[in-house]
Amino acid sequence: MSPARNLAEPAAPARPLLSVAGLGKSYGGRIGCADVSFDLWPGEVLGIVGESGSGKSTLLGCLAGQLAPDRGQVIFDTAEGPQDTLTMSEPQRRRLMRGDWAFVHQNPRDGLRMGVSASGNVGERLMAVGARHYGDIRAEAADWLGRVEIAADRIDDRPRQFSGGMQQRLQIARNLVTNPRLVFMDEPTGGLDVSVQARLLDLLRGLVRQMGLSAIIVTHDLAVVRLLADRLMVMKDGRVIEQGLTDQVLDDPQAAYTQLLVSSVLQV
Repeated sequence: MSPARNLAEPAAPARPLLSVAGLGKSYGGRIGCADVSFDLWPGEVLGIVGESGSGKSTLLGCLAGQLAPDRGQVIFDTAEGPQDTLTMSEPQRRRLMRGDWAFVHQNPRDGLRMGVSASGNVGERLMAVGARHYGDIRAEAADWLGRVEIAADRIDDRPRQFSGGMQQRLQIARNLVTNPRLVFMDEPTGGLDVSVQARLLDLLRGLVRQMGLSAIIVTHDLAVVRLLADRLMVMKDGRVIEQGLTDQVLDDPQAAYTQLLVSSVLQV
């Protein structure tokens, strides 16, 4: 008798984590972003670049639920299946933002409670998703503060006592402690000294790899996307003019505007 063959069905292809179709927003007669479509897959990091006014921040705000787009769909693969986040009820959207989504602001003061301790900032995020045991919350907060290189003797200090780089690392810990399925980052290294930027980038790259994070990063810094992003979208005047694998776009840009960005002719 011949050996039995494995007749198991092949695994079905994974769905996109986020699927965006025809997304657009205008401010009066000015285009914020127009007809943006893309899929983001689980474990993928997408970088969005362009000069000031290109529409990248407007796009991020629409994706993250901070701005109301005029048209389009933003389909997120929730635990209950794909849902358009733009038509969700307010309670559904709040639950999404507390658990599955996280947002890292350029200015950490926008993402932290400045009058609450470092461990309290991280603990609040855990409590928002149902954690209640004080000892467990504090232990988890302490663990995460260590992971972002904040010393154990600083966990009861308030963010206003921290440097800008430490505040940004604290904001990252606050956002990642709940293992979000999608992280939005708005210029995460903006406004920091070069040496602090390098340290933060190294930390982010390690966390992205360790956690298999899915993320969308808006930045003007091509070095950031080179280190962190799997795929890259280039925006100009509210529209996506080029996209592809990050190394492919940066090493062999096809659009004239992208060529200018890469050669640093444009100040972005």
